[in-house]
Amino acid sequence: MASVKDLLLNTLMDLENADLKWFQWHLQKDHKRILKSEMESADRLKTVDKMVGCFGAEEAVKIMVDILRKINQNDLAEQLENEHKQAQATGITNASVPVGADKHQISELENFLKTHKTKMKNKAKYIFEGNSDDSDTDLKAVYTELFITEGDMKDVNQEHEILKIDDALKTQKSQDKPIKCEDIFNELRRKNEEKIALTKGVAGIGKTVSVHKFILDWAEDETSLDIDCVFLLLFREINMIKDTEINLHEFLMKFYPDLKGLEKSKLYTKSKLAFIFDGLDESRLRLDFKSKSVDSVEERSSVDVLFTNLVKGTLLPSALVWVTSRPAAANQIPPRCVGLFTEVRGFTDQQKEEYFRKRITDQTLVDRIIKHIQTNRSLYIMCHIPVFCWITATVLQHILIRTNEENISTTLTEMYIHFLLIQMNMKNQKYDEQEEQQDTKLLESNKEMILKLAKLAFEQLKQENIVFYEEDLKACGINVSKDAEFTGMIAEIFKKADGLHKRKVFSFVHLSVQEFLAAVHVFICYLNKNMTELQFFFEDSQTTARQKLQFFFRNVKFHELTKSATDKAMQSERGHLDLFLRFLMGISLESSQKLLKGLIKHTQDTTESIRKTTKYIKQQQQDEDIRDEALVNLFYCLLELKDHSLFEEIQSYISSDEGSGRDLSSSMCTLLTYVLLMSEKVLDELNPKRFTSDPSNYERLIPAVRCCRKAL
Repeated sequence: MASVKDLLLNTLMDLENADLKWFQWHLQKDHKRILKSEMESADRLKTVDKMVGCFGAEEAVKIMVDILRKINQNDLAEQLENEHKQAQATGITNASVPVGADKHQISELENFLKTHKTKMKNKAKYIFEGNSDDSDTDLKAVYTELFITEGDMKDVNQEHEILKIDDALKTQKSQDKPIKCEDIFNELRRKNEEKIALTKGVAGIGKTVSVHKFILDWAEDETSLDIDCVFLLLFREINMIKDTEINLHEFLMKFYPDLKGLEKSKLYTKSKLAFIFDGLDESRLRLDFKSKSVDSVEERSSVDVLFTNLVKGTLLPSALVWVTSRPAAANQIPPRCVGLFTEVRGFTDQQKEEYFRKRITDQTLVDRIIKHIQTNRSLYIMCHIPVFCWITATVLQHILIRTNEENISTTLTEMYIHFLLIQMNMKNQKYDEQEEQQDTKLLESNKEMILKLAKLAFEQLKQENIVFYEEDLKACGINVSKDAEFTGMIAEIFKKADGLHKRKVFSFVHLSVQEFLAAVHVFICYLNKNMTELQFFFEDSQTTARQKLQFFFRNVKFHELTKSATDKAMQSERGHLDLFLRFLMGISLESSQKLLKGLIKHTQDTTESIRKTTKYIKQQQQDEDIRDEALVNLFYCLLELKDHSLFEEIQSYISSDEGSGRDLSSSMCTLLTYVLLMSEKVLDELNPKRFTSDPSNYERLIPAVRCCRKAL
């Protein structure tokens, strides 16, 4: 007697190829769970697998009988019905279990899969959105569809984070193929199921939310019904496993203890498994894809070897694997292992508005907020990052309600200072049961804790760490277990996650919050003449002990600090100091220092330093060898210093003919294109020869074609 899958497959084997295509056409037409693209290249076996995965064994038989009759294959339909009745009489109805299987083992496995699915649903249905309540946010209540596109692995090598943030300018190219997160594995099957899916995206763009949405849809039987079991594995938790030798089953039990009773089960051979590894950029594993091969779930090796063998397909080749990462870390996965490469681009313009309208119920208020961000182009571009949308909504909602101002003029730095003040007030009201305080008093009362957090932010930024552990916090004077005030701060400023064996893992709610607080720390160190902390910007591997000592007794001017910080940021290929640099520039302004009064003992007149800093930045921008990423970031630094002269000069070239006949430098061509893309202005005509006679610079102007009605 055959299994149900065998019955279905044997029936399709009796169909001619033309009849099979006719059968598959009816299958996708009558049943929305089956995609047309899936049937285009599916053979008989894949067709049966898809039917059983989507509908279950019993329903798959009924559907096949129904379609066979539609295509006038009545004899086959009757034969299938009779054979299925015989199979039912012998108790063999489970499509994935052959005759003679251990019934106790079947029951145990089915029970685990059912329980696991429920637990995964509960795990995925809530997300942390940085709100002031202890409870997390219901994913379905706030979820806004993200713009995810299929990409090419050749673009992944050493990408620069800041430039990727500004890639919102180019999100919707006509050739970009959008993919919904629930279709990741469907698309992987269509391309090459034997390889993995790799998804990249900058911090806070929505990679983890996409993973949660996929798991929730799967757990609620809305998608990927052929997948029996999904394992979500976070690299920040994987980092904690200290075992030198461990097998795959033991590794999974660290995160899913319910697997313990299934050590001898058929989970790995009879079930369709999917592994989702979230946050490769947070991994501290040393990945060597030329390491030894592991092809058995019982074979022990190091954790990094287990991971690389899952990715290579040596270990559990039938399993589906999905890895997410920030751009700069994605190149750790060899292109030969990747079957589907996607990028989370964040929110489109329409999705930004949808997010704000979901989050803010006051119609008048949300209209004013949307209007404000649309007129502030730099702010509007940054809002394609979902977490930045949340920060913006929090700040603007507070300012508009409290001050009722119509025109809000804020730099990026001032936005984050307001955000800090709002979070401190939330913390005071929630944990200390205090009334809302005036800003200066608020910062004074929370000064000690803010300074500790700022030091932590800077120390970890120097090491390019975006997740921390309890020992990292203790090194900055923060005692997690004793400090009740800190517990409140975590709820407001930090994102926390229960790690392996309930060990806490910490990160700031967004990378930009860490970079902002790091800049606060450095500025306060400058005011207090703390040379030990400032030494980071003035030394390298060649600096001698004598030079370090001499530096300690120097009286560093602020423009010297910003010059060294600028150089340090420009040397970073990954751009990990770029936003920090923008914040450091912004904090030096008198308007920012006034907002931080209470946190700093005295303000500093930086007028002359700012003049020298802007001069130095403009000199750097004229360097023909400067990278586009660094050029754009320095442009933002000028705007953060409220120096709009370069912006206005570029606008004059765009809006009049006064630039005609004068060649722009390569860097100016890049900035001119950037300003065009950043503004709402549409040119009637773009003629590259009007700006430059150098053919090599024409390429720098090509993206601006999107912002003109006619191009020459």
